[in-house]
Amino acid sequence: MKINGIQQLGVGVEDVHEAWKWYREHFSMDILMFDEEAVAELMLKHTEGKSRARHAILALNMEGGGGFEIWQHTDKKPAKITTPILLGDLGINIGILKTDNIDAAYQKYKESGLNLLGKISTTPANVKHFYLKDVYDNLWEVKEHPVVFKKENSVNGGVFGTVIGVNNIEESLVVYRDILGFDEVVYDETEVFDDFAKIPGGEQEFRRVLLRHTDVKNGAFSTLFGKSEIELVQVKDREPKKIYEGRIWGDPGFIHLCYDINDMDGLRKKAEANGFPFTVDSARAMDTFDMGDAAGNFAYIQAPEGTLIEFVETHKIPLIKKLGWYIDFRKRGNHPLPNWILRLFRFKRVK
Repeated sequence: MKINGIQQLGVGVEDVHEAWKWYREHFSMDILMFDEEAVAELMLKHTEGKSRARHAILALNMEGGGGFEIWQHTDKKPAKITTPILLGDLGINIGILKTDNIDAAYQKYKESGLNLLGKISTTPANVKHFYLKDVYDNLWEVKEHPVVFKKENSVNGGVFGTVIGVNNIEESLVVYRDILGFDEVVYDETEVFDDFAKIPGGEQEFRRVLLRHTDVKNGAFSTLFGKSEIELVQVKDREPKKIYEGRIWGDPGFIHLCYDINDMDGLRKKAEANGFPFTVDSARAMDTFDMGDAAGNFAYIQAPEGTLIEFVETHKIPLIKKLGWYIDFRKRGNHPLPNWILRLFRFKRVK
């Protein structure tokens, strides 16, 4: 069983086309992997027992990192959160984007009129970063990271990780360390943090744990996805609320964190052994799940604080659809794709 990296961060929105245009313009998420309207029939555990019509777009950034799955309910009005999210509330608080030039990223966003929350500061690991809110009220951290898959005009790459609010860090580590394999603790500190000061709710005391993985990823897309991090935050002097209380998967906000994996059967056994059986399991329902032009299997677990973690085992993707060129990983295997093939994704760019 292998977890190869973050495939995508799910972003629920009210208008999928408007949101993708905004994320293309400002975050260079412009490589279209799929654009599909369908009915989410297998997500009943997280959609109040009802099948839900949806429109989803998976977009990547050629500088590397995970993508965005931009997701809209189409058979009901997306239910926005009614009270502002405070740092430490339960679930995905912040999406992390990587950049190899923090100053250029900050300056571009400033010139573009984005909602920057404070100045460039440093993390407890002495890494430069800053925070901003997008026009949909999602909070993003832009963090300096030197590795770029393919240098482009963009000032940022794709998803580098997430900041997750938890009730109890030890309980949540069973998912993030023992199942997902984030086995390196970069820091584990409790205090009032200066770099949190401009984030809503960030002025309080937190326990803050940054996790990385020590193994070398070698799945088909690992070179493109790159390294990743998870930061767990536990607020000490306030009772956190559940971000998706009274709402369902797919409603606006960060809906899930998705990992590219191999060996779904092995992962199923590992998740069960650690006390987190799959809540959704497409492989038990069908041989392969059709995702428009792509195909594979997917599954979900739910972490103790409520975060939904998705796993995708890719079976087939279109490389150059007009030429009928697809990659079937059930025939090829899942060793790393050559960089020249991954760079062909640039022909999927939408401006």
